[in-house]
Amino acid sequence: MEQYEPEPLTPVQLSAMRRSLRSGRAALNRRSLLRASAGGALAAGGLGALSACGIPAAGKTEGGTSAEDHSKDEKEVNFSNWTEYIDIDESEKHHPTLDAFTKRTGIKVKYTEDINDNNEFFGKIQPQLAAGQDTGRDLIVLTDWLAGRLIRLGWVQKLDPANLPHAYANLSSQFRSPDWDPGRAYSYPWQGISTVIAYNKKALDGIEVTSVSDMLDNPRLKGRIGFLTEMRDSIGMTLLDMGKDPAKFTDDDYDAAIARLQKAVDQGQIRRFTGNDYTSDITSGDFAACIAWAGDVVQLKADSPDVDFVIPDSGYMTSTDNMLIPNKARHKTNAERLMDYYYEPEPAAELAAYINYVCPVDGVKPYLAKIDESAADNPLIIPDREMAAKSHAFRSLSSKEETAYEEKFAKLTGA
Repeated sequence: MEQYEPEPLTPVQLSAMRRSLRSGRAALNRRSLLRASAGGALAAGGLGALSACGIPAAGKTEGGTSAEDHSKDEKEVNFSNWTEYIDIDESEKHHPTLDAFTKRTGIKVKYTEDINDNNEFFGKIQPQLAAGQDTGRDLIVLTDWLAGRLIRLGWVQKLDPANLPHAYANLSSQFRSPDWDPGRAYSYPWQGISTVIAYNKKALDGIEVTSVSDMLDNPRLKGRIGFLTEMRDSIGMTLLDMGKDPAKFTDDDYDAAIARLQKAVDQGQIRRFTGNDYTSDITSGDFAACIAWAGDVVQLKADSPDVDFVIPDSGYMTSTDNMLIPNKARHKTNAERLMDYYYEPEPAAELAAYINYVCPVDGVKPYLAKIDESAADNPLIIPDREMAAKSHAFRSLSSKEETAYEEKFAKLTGA
């Protein structure tokens, strides 16, 4: 039987993972901040453990392994998600959108907030998936890089379009066809995560910052610029500023982006590379401008009149957290019905109003306006057509690329 034998994690990849857990988005609270993509590296004891145990892969890229669907007889669905990533009432005991779904369909949702980090959660489910066993979960939410890896391994099930009419019709065009799941055959976004430029108006004192070039090239901003420790965000924004497409870049393009940032480091233009701690720097004015995550900016703007953001003309980076159905799930149809429910405008609006991430559902704005007009008018939550057109995703990386790119980025940041 064919064995799955991944390449072992390099010291650089392990360093990137630990850096992300310590100071990147993985270290943060879901309600106000974002967690890390972890640079594509998987935790020790995750993929590497498969090889050591000689466990065969559960499937191939053409699709996962289904099980007998008990949806008709068992009116339930087991849903695992990140902490503080769904609406909740004032008692903090009920999720209104889930309650409404159950009332309408009769399907009870066992909702578990047991995902704190992509790597950690993968470690929980990989033994069952690799052995072709039920994980006990019908629906899970994973960040795009890990979602793509599970699809390639054949560890998630292909979706039935007949059960997803609203999702198919209402998915925003910017999220329709990622390179890791063309046409969304296996996944649908739960929410989007955008990377933008944040600035402190008082600290800028009249200096205009509308691009990465403005941040890197203006000597009046020396020592007051911040970039992120997340490689895909910092390199992606730099590539865009250089006129390169993060979905199609070459090794030479990557090296040029590294060189551009290295020059700024050497000249003292970049104060430092940060995880979530940039939020205090931009609020205090230690950073005049920085690369930032939109979920933070929504919160920071509400708390500080000096903080604002800009979308460069060259574009911005977007990633997604995605709903998937793992192999051997007992309630596939019920899970698909729940996925589809969150692509109806009303529940999608309720969710967006509470968590303030990028809503992937077209047509939700008028429904959100009834709940929170300011949220409906916020392009960080409901991107307008112009903003959506500027959205770019970082392409999938091979293991060889991952190792080489993380090594170069670690040297740049001093990690």
